[in-house]
Amino acid sequence: MEYKDYYDILGVKRDASDSEIKSAYRKLARKYHPDVNKTKEAESKFKDINEAYEVLSDKAKRQRYDSLGANWQGGQSYTPPPGFEQFGFGGGQGGNYQSFSFNGQDLGGFSDFFSSLFGDMMSGAGTSGRRTGGGFGGFDFESATQQAGRARSSRKQQTTEDLDITKNLNVTVDDIFAKKPINVRFTDMKRCTQCNGGGYCSACGGTGIINEAKSIKVKLPPEVKQGQKIRVKGEGKSDEYGNKGDLYLIINITDGEYQVDGYDLTKDIEITPSEAVLGTKKEIKTLHGNVNIKIPPKTSSGQMLRLKELGLPKKGGGFGNLNAKIKIIIPKNLTDKQIELYKQIQALGE
Repeated sequence: MEYKDYYDILGVKRDASDSEIKSAYRKLARKYHPDVNKTKEAESKFKDINEAYEVLSDKAKRQRYDSLGANWQGGQSYTPPPGFEQFGFGGGQGGNYQSFSFNGQDLGGFSDFFSSLFGDMMSGAGTSGRRTGGGFGGFDFESATQQAGRARSSRKQQTTEDLDITKNLNVTVDDIFAKKPINVRFTDMKRCTQCNGGGYCSACGGTGIINEAKSIKVKLPPEVKQGQKIRVKGEGKSDEYGNKGDLYLIINITDGEYQVDGYDLTKDIEITPSEAVLGTKKEIKTLHGNVNIKIPPKTSSGQMLRLKELGLPKKGGGFGNLNAKIKIIIPKNLTDKQIELYKQIQALGE
């Protein structure tokens, strides 16, 4: 499911005060209220705004939400801790249902992200309880019905897919080419077994979630590509019945030296103006070792020199190419004589 950044939705900082959150909510609610804003996006934004306010205006919910950490961005893939998936607002069997309505029209319920984190905290809401959308008539959170049939034995039937974890993994070109295991650190979120997320708890601080830091060694396939998903079996979440999910790593190649395009690489090669005009030889570093290249006379900045088979390993054998991209730089320590010579060249007409 998709992680929701409630602070970003309301446009406030993570340390915003209650009054700042309330003020931001009222301003946005007025802007996107269905009575005022008739655009297609208004309905969706209004729901997000109210959901964000539902969390950030409630001390217990905000504390649990903040326990996820500040290194998340809206839209990232998120998987809830084991035990939280059973609390849903989907309207199906065994789940609560809480929806938004406007002028008798059902606009749908809370997001899956909200349900996975706060379903247990909402399950006790009375059938007559009602939270209005900040006093903007006609729009409210309908009362939540009591959850039915939430038997503990149903957890035995939980699929391992519920226990899977998906994380982005930033790697460099050298990480891929070295063919050595790399260290992967991530946080495994678990539901606290000591409390139900209310009051003081020495284990989780009352949030209901325990963050456990994990570190594992992972050997990447040599032909791994940008965006590829790597499965690490048995390194996901675990439940009280001994079931274990898998860890999925989505590869994100971030490299300060190379630009990556499939199996091909591109790197900048710096030369001076005189070298560009007259031509030169350069020794450059590649993944396959240092090589000498010949830069022909009258080479322009941005010109590419293709070096075959000096890129990343290909699936099925062989390597991609390395493109040497020429970048003409001006020396910073030019002497007066050198500057005078450039003036003479300019006078001659370049």
